[in-house]
Amino acid sequence: MIAAVSAAGAERSVILVVNAGSSSLKFQVFDLAGGELQCVIRGLIEGIGTRPQIRAWRGDGSELTADGFTLSQASSVAMLGHITQIGQLAQRDTQAVAFNALWDWLVTRLQGARLIGVGHRVVHGGSLHSRPVRIDAPVLAQLEGLAALAPLHQPHNLAPIRSLLTLRPDLPQVACFDTAFHRTQPIEAELFALPMHFYDEGVRRYGFHGLSYEYVGRRIAELAPQAGAGRVIVAHLGNGASMCALLGGRSIATTMGFTALDGLPMGTRSGNLDPGVLLHLMRERGMSLDQIETLLYHQSGLLGLSGLSADMRVLQASGEPSARLAIDHFTYRVAREAGSLAAALGGLDALVFTAGIGEHSAPVRAAVCDRLRWLGVEIEAQANSESRLRLSPEGAAVSTWVIPTDEERMIAEHTCTTLGLS
Repeated sequence: MIAAVSAAGAERSVILVVNAGSSSLKFQVFDLAGGELQCVIRGLIEGIGTRPQIRAWRGDGSELTADGFTLSQASSVAMLGHITQIGQLAQRDTQAVAFNALWDWLVTRLQGARLIGVGHRVVHGGSLHSRPVRIDAPVLAQLEGLAALAPLHQPHNLAPIRSLLTLRPDLPQVACFDTAFHRTQPIEAELFALPMHFYDEGVRRYGFHGLSYEYVGRRIAELAPQAGAGRVIVAHLGNGASMCALLGGRSIATTMGFTALDGLPMGTRSGNLDPGVLLHLMRERGMSLDQIETLLYHQSGLLGLSGLSADMRVLQASGEPSARLAIDHFTYRVAREAGSLAAALGGLDALVFTAGIGEHSAPVRAAVCDRLRWLGVEIEAQANSESRLRLSPEGAAVSTWVIPTDEERMIAEHTCTTLGLS
């Protein structure tokens, strides 16, 4: 329980952060002791809808146990013991059921602490929300109306919010948007070359992964103040992948657009695609809208190209030519988008890799940087193989970095600010 991790016998005020995805639910509990955010519990539920398992750790990294079980080894039934509708985890409202189970589990560990707010990652805020917002029924209805723009994310993000409005209607909740950070982009970066009434109706480039870019932008400003105040490209490379051009820490261009399908190829998403391809598939192949959506969101990207896996680790370990082709296409697209973003910035002072692939795949980083030598990008092989914080040698024209992202901390900070706690 948090009291045991914090000062013994003293009630602490804590913030819960929830990041709900399609098959996982990440969470962190932050203690506000001393006016600073300190993570005291973090964890995730994986395999939602199939074989759910929970893993949790204290802030010091030690694994958190419950009822005599190590959570990472507990069966789904033991983990979610008193939830009688365990079968619902494979049904429609899986995130809601998983969150209810998590809530019951957390309540017993929050004894001696006062939960004063919950922050949620919400992928899409549309044109209405350029900053975090406290959630009520009308705001929730607005966000539900944006689900069609982020069908893989928005419904799952909102499920825990609805649950808490029922479980604890008195508890303040804050929505923190992945799109909000990009509202600083100039209109020419937001536009599609369509009649302007579509832009006025909300058909524009929104951009995503904003919470990650905001955090990484702050970190590079701390690590390399001169570069951080200048022209920075951040490559958020994971199962979902995008890139962002930061000028003085503000987003001026990004690779994702109206939806999270645009830009780079991803684990199962296509990325940039000639819209004529879609017209061809519908006219000549007779594919329905549902079939097109399934193709673009679930059957394309690294999985579609390789025919093997959406997981970069699997592809790098494979000797299949199709796996090599998928990786080569991925690194080519990253480098090509970097060139585009450098043009938007008018040059480049720093390149930053983050997220799962960006933080952990030395071969991908090496291939991307090799393609970007013309921009002044160079890295030291040993620093890259060890995934050091700084990859480039001193004096390099472009400093190159690996900075682990922390979206949950960013959400906690925004939650505190929105609720007037900081």
